[in-house]
Amino acid sequence: MTTIPSVRPRKSLGYRFSLTMKRDWQLWVLLIPALAFFIVFCYFPMYGAQIAFRNYKAAFGVTGSPWVGWANFEKFFKLYYCGRMFTNTFLLNFLGLLFGFPIPVILAIMLNQLNHKRFKGFTQTAIYVPHFISTVVLAGMIYLFFSPTNGIINHIITAAGGKPIYFIMEPAWFRPLYIGSDIWQNAGWNTILYIATLTGIDPQLYEAATIDGATRWDKIKHIDIPHLIPITVMMLILNCGSLLASNTDKVLLLQTSGNLATSDILGVYQYTVGIAGAKAQPSYAAAIGLCLNVMNFVIVMSVNYISRKVGKISLF
Repeated sequence: MTTIPSVRPRKSLGYRFSLTMKRDWQLWVLLIPALAFFIVFCYFPMYGAQIAFRNYKAAFGVTGSPWVGWANFEKFFKLYYCGRMFTNTFLLNFLGLLFGFPIPVILAIMLNQLNHKRFKGFTQTAIYVPHFISTVVLAGMIYLFFSPTNGIINHIITAAGGKPIYFIMEPAWFRPLYIGSDIWQNAGWNTILYIATLTGIDPQLYEAATIDGATRWDKIKHIDIPHLIPITVMMLILNCGSLLASNTDKVLLLQTSGNLATSDILGVYQYTVGIAGAKAQPSYAAAIGLCLNVMNFVIVMSVNYISRKVGKISLF
């Protein structure tokens, strides 16, 4: 004779929530500052996004300004240079991701192979330092090093028999300068997450591999890389959410009349029409920003979906 186990009725959501609050109230208290931060600085400002659909006037306030519907969006997409700005922004970020994303992973693996602690610490410090250089100083260094008259790069070119290149004025050199300087400045800093992941690997795995006769490359291939894949994929998904965003201040500093064909990006245009122009258009700038955020959100969701289907790894 078999006995049928009794099914306990599921408690209501309110009851379970009150039970959780009573049991883990200390954790909920610790969560309050983080929740307050996101509510105040992330969700509350969304109230102002409605000015993208209005002709905002400071005298009338957000809700008092006249409603214009999709007019600001139509104006943006009908702009003559809209296609060029989208292309420049996307290419700048896509090429930056293509060439810049793998380097921190490779650096982290190389650093993890260093056995000398002092040299490893010195190397880590040396590659972290450029991250703390301000964008203005970095732009000044680029102007100085790549100057056609007294820049060290052009001195090397002329010494080798070549002709000086006006890097800052050439449209073809804007993206290499921007992406190259970005990699130099941030590649070391971006290794922190990957080094932390490698540090968390159980040392017994390396010891067992050594006993089995594994070489250094075998350990990288079968231990380091498999442990790095999940965090690498997640970082790649997050970075794809910035394909239509850019470091506007750096582009502004490097932009000249000569390289405008490749340096004319959406962030600079949004800044110009929203703040720096002769006639500020906050509603128009808000419409551009809202449009870009929606597109970036769609890209993140799409990449996350593809990653979940293909590699079973996703953010959510």
